[in-house]
Amino acid sequence: MAVCLTEPLCKPCMYHVKFKVELHVRKSLLPVHLSCEQVGLEMLCLCGQLDLLIRAQVHQFQEQLTGDSCTVESYALQRQGAEIIEQMHMCLEHLPKPAPGLEDYLDVVGLSAMFPRVEIFVIHGSPVDMLDRPDMDEYFPHIGRLNQLLVLCQQLEDDIRHLGSHKYIAHQLSVIYQVLSSFRGIPPLAGIRKDIEAKFKEIKTALVPAEGSKVDPQLPTQHINWILDITQSLISTVSSLPEELTEDLNQVMAFVSKLK
Repeated sequence: MAVCLTEPLCKPCMYHVKFKVELHVRKSLLPVHLSCEQVGLEMLCLCGQLDLLIRAQVHQFQEQLTGDSCTVESYALQRQGAEIIEQMHMCLEHLPKPAPGLEDYLDVVGLSAMFPRVEIFVIHGSPVDMLDRPDMDEYFPHIGRLNQLLVLCQQLEDDIRHLGSHKYIAHQLSVIYQVLSSFRGIPPLAGIRKDIEAKFKEIKTALVPAEGSKVDPQLPTQHINWILDITQSLISTVSSLPEELTEDLNQVMAFVSKLK
Protein backbone atom coordinates (compact mmCIF):
# COMPACT_ATOMS: atom_id res chain seq x y z
CA MET A 1 0.00 0.00 0.00
CA ALA A 2 2.84 2.37 0.87
CA VAL A 3 4.44 1.72 -2.50
CA CYS A 4 1.25 2.71 -4.29
CA LEU A 5 0.94 6.01 -2.40
CA THR A 6 4.62 7.00 -2.71
CA GLU A 7 5.68 9.19 -5.61
CA PRO A 8 8.29 7.56 -7.90
CA LEU A 9 11.85 8.80 -7.49
CA CYS A 10 11.95 9.61 -11.21
CA LYS A 11 9.77 9.27 -14.28
CA PRO A 12 11.32 7.87 -17.48
CA CYS A 13 11.10 10.15 -20.48
CA MET A 14 8.87 9.05 -23.31
CA TYR A 15 10.70 7.81 -26.43
CA HIS A 16 11.06 10.38 -29.19
CA VAL A 17 12.06 9.57 -32.76
CA LYS A 18 14.85 12.17 -32.65
CA PHE A 19 16.74 9.89 -30.24
CA LYS A 20 16.79 7.03 -32.74
CA VAL A 21 20.28 5.66 -33.40
CA GLU A 22 20.97 4.29 -36.86
CA LEU A 23 23.02 1.10 -37.01
CA HIS A 24 26.05 1.07 -39.30
CA VAL A 25 27.56 -2.23 -38.19
CA ARG A 26 28.03 -3.43 -41.77
CA LYS A 27 29.32 -0.12 -43.11
CA SER A 28 32.98 0.79 -43.39
CA LEU A 29 34.36 3.37 -40.95
CA LEU A 30 36.01 5.13 -43.87
CA PRO A 31 34.15 6.04 -47.05
CA VAL A 32 34.87 3.47 -49.75
CA HIS A 33 34.14 3.85 -53.44
CA LEU A 34 33.85 0.70 -55.52
CA SER A 35 34.58 0.65 -59.22
CA CYS A 36 32.14 -1.04 -61.62
CA GLU A 37 34.42 -4.08 -61.68
CA GLN A 38 34.54 -4.24 -57.88
CA VAL A 39 30.75 -3.93 -57.71
CA GLY A 40 30.45 -6.89 -60.08
CA LEU A 41 32.81 -9.03 -58.01
CA GLU A 42 31.04 -8.11 -54.78
CA MET A 43 27.64 -8.91 -56.31
CA LEU A 44 28.96 -12.28 -57.51
CA CYS A 45 30.05 -13.11 -53.94
CA LEU A 46 26.74 -11.98 -52.45
CA CYS A 47 24.76 -14.02 -54.97
CA GLY A 48 26.85 -17.07 -54.09
CA GLN A 49 26.15 -16.57 -50.37
CA LEU A 50 22.41 -16.13 -50.89
CA ASP A 51 22.22 -19.13 -53.23
CA LEU A 52 23.83 -21.36 -50.61
CA LEU A 53 21.34 -20.15 -47.98
CA ILE A 54 18.42 -20.88 -50.30
CA ARG A 55 19.71 -24.35 -51.10
CA ALA A 56 20.07 -25.09 -47.38
CA GLN A 57 16.45 -24.04 -46.81
CA VAL A 58 15.22 -26.13 -49.74
CA HIS A 59 17.11 -29.14 -48.36
CA GLN A 60 15.42 -28.57 -44.98
CA PHE A 61 12.01 -28.45 -46.72
CA GLN A 62 12.73 -31.77 -48.43
CA GLU A 63 13.71 -33.39 -45.13
CA GLN A 64 10.49 -32.12 -43.52
CA LEU A 65 8.41 -33.55 -46.38
CA THR A 66 10.20 -36.90 -46.05
CA GLY A 67 9.35 -36.92 -42.35
CA ASP A 68 5.66 -36.15 -43.10
CA SER A 69 5.84 -32.90 -41.12
CA CYS A 70 4.62 -29.51 -42.25
CA THR A 71 7.24 -27.32 -43.90
CA VAL A 72 8.30 -24.30 -41.88
CA GLU A 73 10.33 -21.54 -43.48
CA SER A 74 13.43 -20.67 -41.52
CA TYR A 75 13.44 -17.27 -39.83
CA ALA A 76 17.21 -17.30 -40.08
CA LEU A 77 16.98 -17.57 -43.88
CA GLN A 78 14.63 -14.61 -44.10
CA ARG A 79 16.79 -12.52 -41.79
CA GLN A 80 20.10 -13.40 -43.42
CA GLY A 81 18.56 -13.21 -46.90
CA ALA A 82 17.23 -9.72 -46.19
CA GLU A 83 20.68 -8.66 -44.94
CA ILE A 84 22.37 -9.90 -48.11
CA ILE A 85 19.82 -8.17 -50.34
CA GLU A 86 20.35 -4.97 -48.37
CA GLN A 87 24.10 -5.31 -49.00
CA MET A 88 23.34 -5.76 -52.71
CA HIS A 89 21.34 -2.52 -52.80
CA MET A 90 24.14 -0.70 -50.96
CA CYS A 91 26.66 -2.12 -53.42
CA LEU A 92 24.70 -0.81 -56.41
CA GLU A 93 24.85 2.71 -54.95
CA HIS A 94 28.51 2.81 -56.05
CA LEU A 95 27.53 2.62 -59.73
CA PRO A 96 27.19 5.81 -61.84
CA LYS A 97 23.86 7.55 -61.45
CA PRO A 98 21.15 6.65 -62.17
CA ALA A 99 21.99 3.31 -60.59
CA PRO A 100 19.98 0.35 -61.94
CA GLY A 101 17.53 -1.55 -59.80
CA LEU A 102 18.65 -4.86 -58.32
CA GLU A 103 16.58 -7.05 -60.65
CA ASP A 104 17.70 -5.09 -63.72
CA TYR A 105 21.36 -5.30 -62.71
CA LEU A 106 21.21 -9.07 -62.16
CA ASP A 107 19.68 -9.49 -65.63
CA VAL A 108 22.06 -7.14 -67.44
CA VAL A 109 25.31 -8.62 -66.09
CA GLY A 110 24.11 -12.23 -66.31
CA LEU A 111 23.94 -13.06 -62.60
CA SER A 112 20.25 -13.98 -62.83
CA ALA A 113 21.14 -16.74 -65.33
CA MET A 114 23.97 -17.96 -63.09
CA PHE A 115 21.87 -17.86 -59.91
CA PRO A 116 18.20 -18.38 -60.87
CA ARG A 117 17.24 -19.20 -57.27
CA VAL A 118 18.58 -15.81 -56.19
CA GLU A 119 16.57 -14.01 -58.86
CA ILE A 120 13.35 -15.72 -57.72
CA PHE A 121 14.13 -14.95 -54.07
CA VAL A 122 14.74 -11.28 -54.89
CA ILE A 123 11.39 -11.06 -56.72
CA HIS A 124 9.17 -13.23 -54.52
CA GLY A 125 11.07 -13.47 -51.22
CA SER A 126 10.75 -17.26 -51.03
CA PRO A 127 13.28 -20.07 -51.51
CA VAL A 128 12.56 -22.42 -54.42
CA ASP A 129 14.45 -25.29 -55.99
CA MET A 130 15.08 -25.68 -59.71
CA LEU A 131 13.90 -28.58 -61.86
CA ASP A 132 17.20 -28.41 -63.75
CA ARG A 133 20.25 -27.87 -61.57
CA PRO A 134 22.10 -24.67 -62.54
CA ASP A 135 25.70 -25.14 -63.65
CA MET A 136 26.84 -23.00 -60.71
CA ASP A 137 25.77 -25.78 -58.32
CA GLU A 138 29.03 -27.56 -59.15
CA TYR A 139 31.26 -24.51 -58.65
CA PHE A 140 31.77 -24.62 -54.88
CA PRO A 141 32.06 -28.45 -54.61
CA HIS A 142 34.62 -28.43 -57.43
CA ILE A 143 36.63 -25.62 -55.84
CA GLY A 144 36.44 -27.47 -52.51
CA ARG A 145 37.80 -30.71 -54.01
CA LEU A 146 40.66 -28.88 -55.74
CA ASN A 147 41.59 -27.13 -52.51
CA GLN A 148 41.32 -30.39 -50.55
CA LEU A 149 43.62 -32.16 -53.01
CA LEU A 150 46.18 -29.36 -52.85
CA VAL A 151 46.22 -29.21 -49.04
CA LEU A 152 46.43 -33.01 -48.66
CA CYS A 153 49.43 -33.17 -51.00
CA GLN A 154 51.19 -30.33 -49.19
CA GLN A 155 50.56 -32.01 -45.82
CA LEU A 156 51.82 -35.37 -47.08
CA GLU A 157 54.99 -33.77 -48.42
CA ASP A 158 55.66 -32.03 -45.13
CA ASP A 159 55.00 -35.17 -43.07
CA ILE A 160 57.14 -37.51 -45.15
CA ARG A 161 60.07 -35.07 -45.00
CA HIS A 162 59.93 -34.10 -41.33
CA LEU A 163 58.10 -36.71 -39.25
CA GLY A 164 60.13 -39.37 -37.51
CA SER A 165 57.41 -41.95 -38.15
CA HIS A 166 55.76 -42.78 -41.47
CA LYS A 167 53.08 -45.07 -40.05
CA TYR A 168 50.22 -42.85 -41.30
CA ILE A 169 51.64 -42.19 -44.77
CA ALA A 170 49.66 -45.04 -46.37
CA HIS A 171 46.44 -43.66 -44.88
CA GLN A 172 47.20 -40.16 -46.18
CA LEU A 173 47.92 -41.59 -49.62
CA SER A 174 44.60 -43.46 -49.58
CA VAL A 175 42.72 -40.24 -48.75
CA ILE A 176 44.37 -38.52 -51.73
CA TYR A 177 43.33 -41.49 -53.88
CA GLN A 178 39.71 -41.10 -52.73
CA VAL A 179 39.70 -37.40 -53.62
CA LEU A 180 41.17 -38.20 -57.03
CA SER A 181 38.38 -40.74 -57.56
CA SER A 182 35.82 -37.93 -57.19
CA PHE A 183 37.17 -36.29 -60.36
CA ARG A 184 35.63 -38.10 -63.30
CA GLY A 185 37.06 -38.10 -66.82
CA ILE A 186 40.05 -35.84 -66.15
CA PRO A 187 43.12 -37.46 -67.81
CA PRO A 188 45.91 -35.71 -65.82
CA LEU A 189 44.40 -36.89 -62.54
CA ALA A 190 43.21 -40.30 -63.76
CA GLY A 191 46.77 -41.32 -64.67
CA ILE A 192 48.11 -40.39 -61.23
CA ARG A 193 45.24 -42.23 -59.56
CA LYS A 194 46.18 -45.42 -61.45
CA ASP A 195 49.82 -45.00 -60.40
CA ILE A 196 48.78 -44.80 -56.73
CA GLU A 197 46.50 -47.80 -57.13
CA ALA A 198 49.34 -49.88 -58.62
CA LYS A 199 51.88 -48.87 -55.95
CA PHE A 200 49.71 -48.67 -52.83
CA LYS A 201 50.07 -52.27 -51.66
CA GLU A 202 53.85 -52.04 -51.94
CA ILE A 203 53.88 -48.81 -49.88
CA LYS A 204 51.63 -50.33 -47.22
CA THR A 205 53.79 -53.46 -46.99
CA ALA A 206 56.94 -51.37 -46.57
CA LEU A 207 55.37 -49.75 -43.49
CA VAL A 208 54.60 -52.99 -41.65
CA PRO A 209 57.05 -53.13 -38.70
CA ALA A 210 59.08 -56.25 -38.09
CA GLU A 211 57.69 -58.53 -35.40
CA GLY A 212 58.73 -57.31 -31.97
CA SER A 213 60.27 -54.11 -33.35
CA LYS A 214 59.72 -50.92 -31.34
CA VAL A 215 61.20 -48.68 -34.02
CA ASP A 216 58.79 -46.33 -35.80
CA PRO A 217 58.33 -47.39 -39.43
CA GLN A 218 60.22 -45.42 -42.07
CA LEU A 219 59.78 -45.72 -45.82
CA PRO A 220 62.80 -46.57 -47.96
CA THR A 221 64.27 -43.70 -49.97
CA GLN A 222 62.90 -44.95 -53.29
CA HIS A 223 59.34 -44.95 -51.93
CA ILE A 224 59.79 -41.48 -50.41
CA ASN A 225 61.00 -40.14 -53.75
CA TRP A 226 58.08 -41.79 -55.55
CA ILE A 227 55.54 -40.20 -53.21
CA LEU A 228 57.20 -36.79 -53.56
CA ASP A 229 57.01 -37.15 -57.35
CA ILE A 230 53.28 -37.91 -57.04
CA THR A 231 52.54 -34.96 -54.73
CA GLN A 232 54.61 -32.55 -56.82
CA SER A 233 52.82 -33.67 -59.97
CA LEU A 234 49.42 -33.15 -58.33
CA ILE A 235 50.34 -29.76 -56.85
CA SER A 236 51.65 -28.60 -60.23
CA THR A 237 48.54 -29.84 -62.05
CA VAL A 238 46.06 -28.25 -59.63
CA SER A 239 48.01 -24.97 -59.40
CA SER A 240 48.24 -24.57 -63.18
CA LEU A 241 44.48 -25.23 -63.62
CA PRO A 242 44.55 -26.98 -67.00
CA GLU A 243 41.48 -26.80 -69.21
CA GLU A 244 40.27 -30.20 -67.97
CA LEU A 245 39.97 -28.81 -64.42
CA THR A 246 38.18 -25.57 -65.26
CA GLU A 247 34.97 -26.82 -66.86
CA ASP A 248 32.94 -26.26 -63.69
CA LEU A 249 34.58 -22.84 -63.24
CA ASN A 250 33.87 -21.50 -66.73
CA GLN A 251 30.79 -19.44 -65.84
CA VAL A 252 32.56 -17.53 -63.09
CA MET A 253 35.71 -17.09 -65.14
CA ALA A 254 33.68 -15.76 -68.08
CA PHE A 255 31.77 -13.38 -65.78
CA VAL A 256 34.96 -12.03 -64.21
CA SER A 257 36.67 -11.59 -67.59
CA LYS A 258 33.76 -9.47 -68.84
CA LEU A 259 34.19 -7.07 -65.91
CA LYS A 260 37.72 -6.09 -66.94
